[in-house]
Formats: sequence, C-alpha cells, structure tokens
Amino acid sequence: MSKDLLGVLGGMGPLATVDFLHKLIEETPAAIDQEHLPAVIWNVPQIPDRQKALAGTGISPLPAMCTGISRLVAAGATRIAIPCNTAHLWFDQLAAHSAVPIVHIADATLRELGGAKTTVGLIATPATQASGLYQQRFEAAGIACVCATDAELETVFTPGCHAVKSGAVEAGGHYFEALAEALLARGAQRLVLACTEVPIALASIASRHLPISIDTNRALARACVEYWQQARR
Repeated sequence: MSKDLLGVLGGMGPLATVDFLHKLIEETPAAIDQEHLPAVIWNVPQIPDRQKALAGTGISPLPAMCTGISRLVAAGATRIAIPCNTAHLWFDQLAAHSAVPIVHIADATLRELGGAKTTVGLIATPATQASGLYQQRFEAAGIACVCATDAELETVFTPGCHAVKSGAVEAGGHYFEALAEALLARGAQRLVLACTEVPIALASIASRHLPISIDTNRALARACVEYWQQARR
C-alpha cells in the first residue's frame, strides 16, 4: 500500500468539496478501485466565512483552517489540496502551519493554460479578484485578463454565489452565465472559473455556447493526480 495520502481541506463550500472529489476520480486513470488516489477529507462547513473576514465584518477563518490541516496531517496526509480559491488568500500562513506541502490552486490553473497567449475572463469572488491572486500570475505569463466590474461583482456574481450555497444551483448558473457573457463581450477569449461554485452552477444549466473554460477545481484535481502518479513511480 502506498504511503502517500491526499488530504482535502474542504467545507468551503461543501458542494465544491464533493465536486472536487468527483473530478479527482474522473481525472485518475484507474481501471479498478485500488488504482484510485487515496484521500482523507476534512469537510467542515463551519469554517468562518472568508468573504466576511476579508471585508472586516467577520472573524478570521485561519484558526479553523489550521485546525483542519492539523487533523489531516494527523490522519496521515502527505499533501493537501484546498478546493476553495478565496481560502488561498491565507495560503502563506497555511503553508507555514502545515507539516506537508499544499497544492496551490492558482498555480495548477496557470499550468492548465499551458503558456497560451490569450485573453482570459476571470470569474472570481470579490476578495479573490481584489487580491490579484490570478492577475499577477497571468501578467507574469503574458496572459491578458478581463475582470468583472464592481457593479457586476455586487449585482451578478455575489447573488449567484449565494444562490449556489443555498441550493439554488440553476439560478446561480444563470447569474454566472450573464457575467461570463459580459466578460466575453469585453474581449475575453477563454474563461477562468476561479470560484469553485461557478463550474457546478454553469454545468447545471448546460451553458454550451460559452467557450472552453478553465475549471480551477478540475485543475487542482489534475495537479493532485499528477502528484499521486509521480509518487507511485
């Protein structure tokens, strides 16, 4: 039995965590159960709201996330994935706390773009967009980026995200589809779905007319599978 074990710091939100696990299975080239990547999951939705913390209206999620990482390491995790983009705004503190490496979702996403010189439309939470988490990486790689306006974040993205978290996934999909169309109208050629609720919502409405998008949850899953395959050699 392999000594390598993926730890998943989830719950942000719980549906995005399940979506990540599904994509982890889809991306693993396995013919039998025993060939799948072994994982241990910390799917605890009670981690404080990341958006509220960054807006100064809620408590920091960092202690709760550190607790989750400690529990995953204690369970034997040798590498950790966090299927939440906004949580990565605490990446440095989490990496310093963790006894094992953490896979960075934005780095995994950049690899998915493969160095293509294109213009991407970024669909992300207000905090993720404001942080420059993706834009800085895109700029360094020579990739142009189109972002949502403040008005679009407030009136389109945020209600879409809330809809998904409340179980109204299709309603969220229509919000995100409208935002995607606005970014495409402003010059985006591809979309980067930099919030793990977004691909779930768009899939629910079968939005086929949108261009090929980079799903950050799937990019993270692929990076984890690559780690697993290399560890087995």
